[in-house]
Parts: sequence; structure tokens; C-alpha cells
Amino acid sequence: VGKRKAQIAAITQSSGDLILNVDSDTTIAPDVVSKLAHKMSDPAVGAAMGQMKASNQADTWLTRLIDMEYWLACNEERAAQARFGAVMCCCGPCAMYRRSAMLSLLDQYETQLYRGKPSDFGEDRHLTILMLSAGFRTEYVPAAIAATVVPDTMGVYLRQQLRWARSTFRDTLLALPLLPGLDRYLTLDVIGQNGGLLLLALSVLTGIGQFALTATVPWWTILVIGSMTLVRCSVVAYRARELRFLGFALHTLVNIFLLIPLKAYALCTLSNS
Repeated sequence: VGKRKAQIAAITQSSGDLILNVDSDTTIAPDVVSKLAHKMSDPAVGAAMGQMKASNQADTWLTRLIDMEYWLACNEERAAQARFGAVMCCCGPCAMYRRSAMLSLLDQYETQLYRGKPSDFGEDRHLTILMLSAGFRTEYVPAAIAATVVPDTMGVYLRQQLRWARSTFRDTLLALPLLPGLDRYLTLDVIGQNGGLLLLALSVLTGIGQFALTATVPWWTILVIGSMTLVRCSVVAYRARELRFLGFALHTLVNIFLLIPLKAYALCTLSNS
């Protein structure tokens, strides 16, 4: 019957104060439960997530790239959001929830619709938005390490990203009414994540247009995108103290030629399951 109904069945039969959600392809460190539970000792916290890593990181160039992508998503995006009390998506592979809060939200969680059709993906993001709408804080615990299997082929990766993109677009719309009640940084974060993607897409289209109409290479566009990529990867390599993050520059090419078109397609097909 799907992950969401399976979760609901488990939650309704549970009895503890806290509920840990772990995906079937995920292995958690021995101290994950205690570290997340310590964060949840504050009754204002409704959910907390751990740090995601790729358990199959060494398999292919793609799994190495995704592992770096996870580090950035956790230790830049989620860490910054948590500083202001509102992680916008507590990732499904390893997240702890307050049971009393979940029980009060189960009806909304189970009956989520999009354009009249039941929503059958993006459970973690939607549940996080419901927690925030109920007035709870959501947190990130970097010391709680969970290793999950990531796609090792481009086809599987793109299908995953298409599903995630639809979920992000749908629940960003649901989160917009919450932003005035959250720290102003969260509004900046939402604008930056969506506006940055739009600006990158416009830059690429402008460059392609210049090349098609004038037969000249858009060197300024290439230089600016390349410079921003180099700065970002250098900063992350310094923060993580790992030179491998310089290789994350490859993700810019994946983003431009694969993920931007895919996200445009996702935006045009939000009703698809």
C-alpha cells in the first residue's frame, strides 16, 4: 500500500514518546538514537534529522558525486536552516519525530492531495512542513550519522531527482504561508534556492541564444559560472578539510545539462505520480 500508509500503521501501533524513521537501505551509527533523542528532549522540537552519507560512495564517479552533494545538503543547507529553527525537510533515511505531534497530524498526512489526486511521494518533506505548521521546531544533528545506498547509474539518479523535484515544488507552495511566522532567513533561503536555479537557467539559455544567433562563444557566461563553481567548491573543500570537494565542480555540468531540464519538466508535470 506504499510507504506512507505503512508508516501510519506503524505509528498508530507504537507506544514510545519518540519515533525513528529509517529507510530500508540505510544503516545508522550506534549512537544515532541517543544523539537525536537528546535533541528531542526540548519539547519545542517536533522532528530532528541526522547527517546523510552514501554507503556505496566508492562504487562509481556518480556515487562519489552524490556523497558530496549530500554533505552540502546537510552541512550547508540543513545546518543553516536549523540555526533558525526550521529545517525544511527532515530526510526520510534517518529522522526522529515526536509521537504526540505525529498522531495529531496523521489525518492531514494520510489525506494529502495534489489537484485532487493522492500524493504518493515526498513523505519526508510533507511531514516536516506539517510539523512546522503545527508550531514545532525542526532540527539537524550533524553528529548522528546515517549511511544510505545512493543511485549508481544516471538513469536511476535522474528518476530519483524527478521525484524529489516534484515533491520540492509541491511542498514549497505549501510552505509559503508559513514563512512570515518563521525567521526571515528562511524566506531568503527559499528565494535563494529557487531564484538561483532560475538565474542559472536564464544564463544558460542566454548563452545558447548568443551562440545560435551570433555564432560566438558566450565566454563571459562560461567564465562567471566557472568562477562561481570554483569558489563554491574551494570553500567547501576548506570547510570539510577534504580536497575531494574540488571534484564537485563536475556537478555543475550535471546540473546545467541534466538537472535543470529535468526540473523544468517536473514543474510542468507536477500532477504526475
